Amino acid sequence: MLDLRPPGAGVLSPDGKRLYFSWRVTGVDQVWRLDGADRFPLQLTGGEDRTTIAAVSPDGRWLALERDRQGEENPGFYLQAADGGPLREVQHRPGVQTEFQHFSADSRFAYYVSNDVSRDSYAVYRYDIGAARAERLFDGQGFWRVADVQPGRLLLVKATGSRGREWSLFDEATRSATPLLGQGEYSDYVMRFGARPGHYVVVTSKSSGFLRVYEWAAGQSLTPVAVPGGERWDVEGLLLDRARKRLYLTINEAGYTRVQVLDATTLQPLPLPWPAGLDHQIVAAASADGEQVVLALAPPDRPRETAVWNWRDRTLTRWTVPSTPEADTRQFAPATLESYPARDGTPIPMFVRRPARCLAAAEPPCPVIVHFHGGPESQSKPGFSPIWQFFVEAGFVIVEPNVRGSSGYGKAWLDADNGAKRLQVITDIEDAALHLRSAWTRNGVAPRIGVYGGSYGGYAALMAMTRFAGAYDAGVSNVGIANLLSFIENTAPYRRQLRVTEYGDPATDREAMIQLSPTRWVHQLKAPLMIVQGANDPRVPVGEALQMHEVARARGVPLELLLFADEGHGASTRANQALQWGHVLRFFQQHLPGR
Repeated sequence: MLDLRPPGAGVLSPDGKRLYFSWRVTGVDQVWRLDGADRFPLQLTGGEDRTTIAAVSPDGRWLALERDRQGEENPGFYLQAADGGPLREVQHRPGVQTEFQHFSADSRFAYYVSNDVSRDSYAVYRYDIGAARAERLFDGQGFWRVADVQPGRLLLVKATGSRGREWSLFDEATRSATPLLGQGEYSDYVMRFGARPGHYVVVTSKSSGFLRVYEWAAGQSLTPVAVPGGERWDVEGLLLDRARKRLYLTINEAGYTRVQVLDATTLQPLPLPWPAGLDHQIVAAASADGEQVVLALAPPDRPRETAVWNWRDRTLTRWTVPSTPEADTRQFAPATLESYPARDGTPIPMFVRRPARCLAAAEPPCPVIVHFHGGPESQSKPGFSPIWQFFVEAGFVIVEPNVRGSSGYGKAWLDADNGAKRLQVITDIEDAALHLRSAWTRNGVAPRIGVYGGSYGGYAALMAMTRFAGAYDAGVSNVGIANLLSFIENTAPYRRQLRVTEYGDPATDREAMIQLSPTRWVHQLKAPLMIVQGANDPRVPVGEALQMHEVARARGVPLELLLFADEGHGASTRANQALQWGHVLRFFQQHLPGR
């Protein structure tokens, strides 16, 4: 199943004749090039370190690459000639994050950010490609990024929490930053330079409770933009081509991803010219002139494909074909959208994948694995999934809830679990098992239920096994948080403030954070537990797994620890993924045997 993988969507050369993308066909992400649709791909980077492409310079001469070592999440920024060849290291330092942001329109400069001055703040740099020289432009305190670029001006954003964003306009000549939106508000603004001078395209949930599109200029109010299909759902993504011709919006319709296109100047809707109806479709990149766009198209029964839409001749051309060796993906179990009731009556959406034999009424109920997603500001979505098909073929029903705190359902749903409020909705974890055990009982036999999750989902799995002990019959936590207080104290400095707004501040929410920590409830653990962790994880440090394993040993239940010395926040190499998923399947087969 690990060989059923698509290439990354990729970015086009300025003339639209080449596509550059990342692909894990070697076992780890490397950068590849296609010199035309359905041509044989050429590998541009190699080795054992994950390498991805961020952009192609507007003149088509340079690729901006990022490379990380052993999952440490301390990437370095490199340049490579568009034809291939050796990498030019711009900056890659131990323990430092260096991330490419944008090229200048004339391709003279590459902009990047780095926390090389202070580990909890990011300075903005400008790298002169011809002179091979970097200079620091801006070193304001905080988590800064460069969101957009115009000649002599940078659109800067500072993250003030898990969702709060403050936006500023930076003048390169004067080295001054002028505040624009979000200062002191803690609101979820997303901005880009608009097609009209002095105007910006803004996405925010501030006014409506859902992510909506607006036009804005300094000194004016936000002006709503009508988006077909955007009335009931979040606009979760936007792409404005460099030529400022068209604005592409990604609409999240209950987990299904759709695209809408607007004229960038008038902001009026344009008819969608390519086929709709897939589970997911995303505009990944555009050519320099805006006349060609890269589409990631994801049908439910096979891996994602990459196609290029040409506005001039109105053709859709497939460029990449996914790998599906030794598999008939048409037989894969589709994900169906269902729901379960929380104890206060709130319907919790969930996607369900079932083995065909589990649909037969005469058969005993199949064992169930409930998968809680990470984030928690994320969302489980339908679509093609080789990993979950792996478990479906082994006889498990896969259930993926979007509990309160998930994205995609509006601001109130997203913020329902912030800080101490999580005490009121953490029971969504237990309610999933209670509903499944009752509603899916067949002929007097209830299904056996396991729980799995990674990152925040790993935390949810640990809470399921401790705070809600007895609800689940076995659990696997992958890079999960065991103790919210030690997590906040030990997570990477750059993440600490961003996570405080989500999980709570030890200075003001200490008691709630203790009550919401799996270690507080480990004395109730009564079912088998597996803990998976990468030793190099900067987000959820390895100490979370070790302390959970240490306190859980006293319970005398079946307990396993799978520790990867060369991984970070989740297994990234093919060999380690094979070990991880093989052991997870073996664990659930052992402790959730089919009837």
